[in-house]
Amino acid sequence: MPTYDYVCDACDHQFELFQSITADPLRKCPECGRLKLRRLIGPGAAIVFKGSGFYKTDYRSESYKKAAAAEKSNGSGGATESKSSDDAAQSRGKEKAAAKKETKKEN
Repeated sequence: MPTYDYVCDACDHQFELFQSITADPLRKCPECGRLKLRRLIGPGAAIVFKGSGFYKTDYRSESYKKAAAAEKSNGSGGATESKSSDDAAQSRGKEKAAAKKETKKEN
């Protein structure tokens, strides 16, 4: 539920009210009793943190960020591991094929 700002045009009383989005705006000023109250258009809702809190350890450390940036600048990150394992598999396959050719030539 949002908090709305109200101002009375008669007595300039300003206040905030926590009310439902579907609730009708108030018209009667709680200070002077006149029907000159209007809801102000605010900048929008702010982030409200609830619960036990947020801690520095909830976010990535600076060393992690630096390592990730270095990895990103060197290439595509985790794809280098799969490339090296693919290269190793291809070279093993070529070695096996060469060994088969040599065996056939000897026979």
